[in-house]
Amino acid sequence: MAIIRDLLGHKPQYGKNCFFAETAVLIGDVIMGNDCSLWYGAVVRGDVHSIRIGNNVNIQDNATVHATYKKSPTTIGDNVSIAHNAVIHGCTIHNNVLIGMGAIIMDDAIIESNCIIAPGAVVTKNTYVESGSIYAGTPAKKIKNIDPSLIEGEINRIADSYSMYASWYK
Repeated sequence: MAIIRDLLGHKPQYGKNCFFAETAVLIGDVIMGNDCSLWYGAVVRGDVHSIRIGNNVNIQDNATVHATYKKSPTTIGDNVSIAHNAVIHGCTIHNNVLIGMGAIIMDDAIIESNCIIAPGAVVTKNTYVESGSIYAGTPAKKIKNIDPSLIEGEINRIADSYSMYASWYK
């Protein structure tokens, strides 16, 4: 069973139809919407600031979602996929975003809607990622505008697939 732990008077809250793998961890000041999944080894740790997560968000194996003490909360919109081993820290991610495997999103970065952050990218502190962009590299830079087919073919496909995968475990 996943570790779901109250801390400092904050009890994690989550909506309907969520899946938490047995080794997932959800702590403290976290509010998560409906149809979300938290996979094996993933950690959402709302101990030092708030974490707000929308609907249909999947946080894949070994990903970490955290914040910065009294400075930078983390906010994640709807229909977001956070791939394996990604680190999401004190930032804002809007709707319909794919964060690639091993990517790092740092404090006060803003990822607008309909974006892809490439695997291994490092989005540094205070970076603004404009809607409809693909960012890659270290530090991450815009490499091109997103082709509209990628929104359906990658962003939505992956988010919908993880909803299906989660149903297999229930």
